[in-house]
Amino acid sequence: MSTTLASRGRYIPWLFVLGFMLVVAVNGTMIWFAVGSFSGLYTPKPRDRGLRYNDVLTAQQSRDILGWRIESRWQPESHRLDLTLLDRDGRPLTNAHATVELVRPTEKRPPLAIAMAIVGPGQLAGTVDLPARGNWDIDIVIERDGQRFAQTRRMFLQ
Repeated sequence: MSTTLASRGRYIPWLFVLGFMLVVAVNGTMIWFAVGSFSGLYTPKPRDRGLRYNDVLTAQQSRDILGWRIESRWQPESHRLDLTLLDRDGRPLTNAHATVELVRPTEKRPPLAIAMAIVGPGQLAGTVDLPARGNWDIDIVIERDGQRFAQTRRMFLQ
């Protein structure tokens, strides 16, 4: 009777081995996908940017002094980006030139430049056909009378 019980229980250690092999296989698959989909650093030359941190703070302070605001709205059905530029008092910001680029924060893809047209006082519009859904950063640079204002906004395209 003890030999039949011993022979019936011989497979139990192999169940542990198979269980650990399954865990290793699943972990290996997750590591494979994680390494294969990571594009690396988003900020080019991060060390240089860190060394110029005081310049970044100075630019932020001058932006805050201007008090300009940007309101953005994406219209998915027409692939149109609308921008409203406002000064410190909430009035439309006229005679301003805007440069707009769309960047995927998780991919090494060249930025998509959008040609913005003036559609009203302090209002700009441009169209672009985005190649993928998900997160996009809108990099906006406004220049007027030698003053420069830069802002990045995040948009999620469904």
